[in-house]
Amino acid sequence: MNSKASMSGKIDPITRSVVQHRLSSIVREMGEAMLRTSYSQILNSSRDFSLAICDTRGRLIAQADHIPVHVGALPWATLAVEERFKDVEPGDVILLNDPYHGGSHLPDLTAFVPVFDGGQRLLWTIVRAHQSDIGGATHGAYNPAATEIFQEGLRIPPIKLCEAGKLREDLLDLLALNIRNPTEFRGDLAAMLGAAHLGERRVARLFGEFGAPVVGAAIEAILDATEQQTRAVVAAWKDGVFHGEAFLDDDGHGRSDIRIAAKVTKKGSDVEVDLSDSDPQSTSFVNSSHANMQAAVAMAFAYLIDADIPKNTGALRPLKVIARQGTVVWADPGRPVTLCTSHPSNEIVEAIIKALSASCPERAMAGWGRRFRIAIQGEDPRTGRNFIWHMFQARPGGGASSGGDGWSSIGEWHTVGGLKFGSIEVAEVRFPLYFRHHEFRPGSAGDGQFRGGLGVSLDMVLETEKPAKGNTAGEGVRYGPCGMLGGQDGKPHRYRLLSEGREPRVLKTKEVGVELRPGDCLEIRSSGGGGWGPPAKRSAEARRRDSEQGLVDIPAEQRS
Repeated sequence: MNSKASMSGKIDPITRSVVQHRLSSIVREMGEAMLRTSYSQILNSSRDFSLAICDTRGRLIAQADHIPVHVGALPWATLAVEERFKDVEPGDVILLNDPYHGGSHLPDLTAFVPVFDGGQRLLWTIVRAHQSDIGGATHGAYNPAATEIFQEGLRIPPIKLCEAGKLREDLLDLLALNIRNPTEFRGDLAAMLGAAHLGERRVARLFGEFGAPVVGAAIEAILDATEQQTRAVVAAWKDGVFHGEAFLDDDGHGRSDIRIAAKVTKKGSDVEVDLSDSDPQSTSFVNSSHANMQAAVAMAFAYLIDADIPKNTGALRPLKVIARQGTVVWADPGRPVTLCTSHPSNEIVEAIIKALSASCPERAMAGWGRRFRIAIQGEDPRTGRNFIWHMFQARPGGGASSGGDGWSSIGEWHTVGGLKFGSIEVAEVRFPLYFRHHEFRPGSAGDGQFRGGLGVSLDMVLETEKPAKGNTAGEGVRYGPCGMLGGQDGKPHRYRLLSEGREPRVLKTKEVGVELRPGDCLEIRSSGGGGWGPPAKRSAEARRRDSEQGLVDIPAEQRS
């Protein structure tokens, strides 16, 4: 905290622990408020939002365990707000989404509410939430055809949406006018502001109970203790210079096998990650913004330290990041970047963990599934209203680890289970969709001493009366989730469109304006996670159990 409070002397461990748990409970309560009050299925069902508390120096103080790629970028967004506004008052609300002003990608809207003690501003309560639409050339925010960021949606630098407690209705009207589903947008934004203000009130109560100087001293002690815990873990890893790489399938504009390269230097309790040798930036939206790249590196590091270590700025102090602007991991201003929170985030994580598997092999998990999303825009015949639906079903499998098999249908590396697919029955009520089946995909997991988690087989029928449009955005039809330390890769995705009177068509990962006729079926086969360790070391009991549960492919000659 940027105050005299941070200069206080030592604080007793009980007070430190109480403050730490109070801050954690505050961000969790903010998350519950978001879940219960947001309008769109992308938030109140799939939970594509994150909460945090940062101080005025941009340090991450506390977070809720939601979407790691969101949280890792929030310190950079906070610094952008601090740079833009020096005259923040109680009741102000700052909003931003621009990737070149501390954001990650345009769909992630971020709201900041300042927390004061007396006349001194000490903290920010922050909500980042993915919007189901953010304007631009295509519905649902992802535009594979984009060659510049202006084609991706509405750009919002840090702006004051509320001033001294008064909502700027003119600004809200401007934003909503540029969104395809303004009612949902207004409702989701109201939920974000409500959650952030809830956090503000809870932190103010904490100041009232302990005093801001004590809370400030406790925060410094929390960050220092977290750093000490993290350094103790890292110091036990093997020293050296290690290399890892991962590849994007393509950029949708004719370029394939885009390389993300990580050179990782581990010395003592310090880790330096150098991504400078990654391939040049792309024409399309597979580029990463700076904040998103920083978040991806932080994710990879966080996944290798102990799970019970708080993931705050203290945990990241041993980590140094080097990257080169103009590469796919850090694009020049104006480049499209909307896919970046999924890709190349996943590939940055994969390259780093591959590298460090030679330093801390027992901690290096195999690859998680890659994101392959579909967004559908159409008219619901039951209401006559337009809808935008994002597919969060058919989650891919998670990677195996030294601790055991991967989780099935858990999601991707950049979310590690934070995104949910929600109730299929609720989705059918809310949208003109029919899910014929949604079940594990046998044989999709990478083999190994511990196998990956399974992907999903989904057949979904469109129950509209008029044609709809679909866009795809993602990765993973050529490269499956990587095996680790002798484990095998998971199977790649395979998506097809089945339409009466037309030949089945394989869906590409980057398409715009796919015609979807009433009654069409999306045949989704998502990837399984990578395996860990040599398959020869998998126990006979584990293989018997997999066979009995129908989790493996049955050879054709053995099928009845």
